[in-house]
Amino acid sequence: MEDQTMAASMSNLQSNDRSLTSEAFHHLHQLTDDQVNWAYEIWDRLRDDLRHKDNLRRVHAAQLLCNLAKSDPEGRIVGDLPLLWEITKDERFVTARHCIQAIWKIGLAGPKQKEKLLQGLTERFRDCREEKNWSLIRYDLIVDLRKLYDHEQDEAVKRLALDLIESEEDLKYRKKYASVWK
Repeated sequence: MEDQTMAASMSNLQSNDRSLTSEAFHHLHQLTDDQVNWAYEIWDRLRDDLRHKDNLRRVHAAQLLCNLAKSDPEGRIVGDLPLLWEITKDERFVTARHCIQAIWKIGLAGPKQKEKLLQGLTERFRDCREEKNWSLIRYDLIVDLRKLYDHEQDEAVKRLALDLIESEEDLKYRKKYASVWK
């Protein structure tokens, strides 16, 4: 039964009817909150949607792939991380932001995934200064690190976050980012 509802939701995810698309996304997101055994049945379609002209298809694909990382024993997400980092720079900021807010989940998938994620978060934090919404991007990246830390209690993650916060030259923003760790 779950496979049938997953297939129907995947079909509806690509619908032109926004309410149908939204319902399908929420259903798939809920299903993928837990580990699933059908991740690879939809993986390639989602990866292809990362480059779709419709920003809603891009962001849904990004969020679902981040959720599916824990259901990825082959470690495909590591190879697809560059595509996800592209989405964090999407022309539509809302699309970029939703991807940024979901990307931390990749760190829960295993040591290699976590290592690559932390490298990417660090690089993204350092390189976003020239972007329009750089302070909000940095804030979301710090929140990502906090969420990862809350799940794993890894002191290295906390140390990285605090180091990135300290690297912020503007005291106002440094205080804002530090508030995530209080």
